[in-house]
Amino acid sequence: MLTRRDFLGTSLASLGAASLLAPRDLLALRPVAPRKILILGGTGFVGPYDVRRALERGHQVTIFNRGRSAPGMFGKDVEELAGDRAGDLSILKGRRWDVVIDESASLASAPEWVKNAAGVLRDQVDQYLFISTRSVYQDLSRVPMTKDAPVLTLENSPVAAGTPLPYGHAKAYAEKEALAAMPGRVTIVRPGLIVGPEDDTDRFTYWPVRIARGGDVLVPGDGSDHVQVIDVRDLANFCIRLAEDRTYGIFNGVGPQGGQPFRAVVEQIHRAVGGTGTYTWVDADFLRANGANPYGRELPMFQVMRGRTAGFARFDITPELAAGLTVRPMGETARDTLAWFRTLPAERQAAIKTGFTPERERELLAKWRAR
Repeated sequence: MLTRRDFLGTSLASLGAASLLAPRDLLALRPVAPRKILILGGTGFVGPYDVRRALERGHQVTIFNRGRSAPGMFGKDVEELAGDRAGDLSILKGRRWDVVIDESASLASAPEWVKNAAGVLRDQVDQYLFISTRSVYQDLSRVPMTKDAPVLTLENSPVAAGTPLPYGHAKAYAEKEALAAMPGRVTIVRPGLIVGPEDDTDRFTYWPVRIARGGDVLVPGDGSDHVQVIDVRDLANFCIRLAEDRTYGIFNGVGPQGGQPFRAVVEQIHRAVGGTGTYTWVDADFLRANGANPYGRELPMFQVMRGRTAGFARFDITPELAAGLTVRPMGETARDTLAWFRTLPAERQAAIKTGFTPERERELLAKWRAR
């Protein structure tokens, strides 16, 4: 038997060990009531992380999709239901879940998909958690940005008649459909650029890959423009936390608090991946004049912090942190993303989807030095 002294010693040792854990690891120590979670989608980029996090926390998970993308990928631990967001939701009727996480509504179809799903599920779930986007904001010039900034509407940002809704509009109207169908029971998460292992867009991946390669690296701006992104694992942790706590409302999914300068991002990636290169900072206006636009294919993750985009990466995430959002260091994300990328076939690694090709990078650097 433990004496009182033994017990206190063990408890204090455990407390000391716990104090060394990162905030996201401390979440694993929280007791949790098992939830029945329905995930609409579940097999894309974000979905598997949501599924795995929910299972880690002891929840019962059902996924609903067309059954075409990697059926059976979670084995017997996850119930799979097949249907179609565009029309056939019949298999969901008559079932009961605690929360639905909707992550599959996309592009112009998003409002209709959410309206259909929320219409079927409104009396069958307690909480509707919709993963939206930072792109719903109509005005990103505020510093700091918060969830109270105006979102896109057809009134403040008209779309030509007969034209499909752009991405930001579609997500904004999808939010409205969820809120109308289940007032007071909706949670909306608006992530920025979602990054990390298994991201097939390469929008973040370009930077650890390029920095690890070394040589003369072209980096945009003067290093002071801010970056706010979210590791897919942190997004999944946050969504499951909001479901566990039955937290309603609107939250932004970016980090760290207030953003961090691009120079600091480059330094963290450099340390994490062991880069040996040198860096040439090239004026953003010069790059734009030469066809390399901020947040475009050649300049992934980089945005200029002035004018209409002054607050793009300057979000105040105080409410999100209070609700359980945790943000891992950029270096950790870079290291893990590079490790994943290096497991891909050689031809895929050679055909990275964003950033400068070596030839284009050399061309721009030569023009910059000769200006």
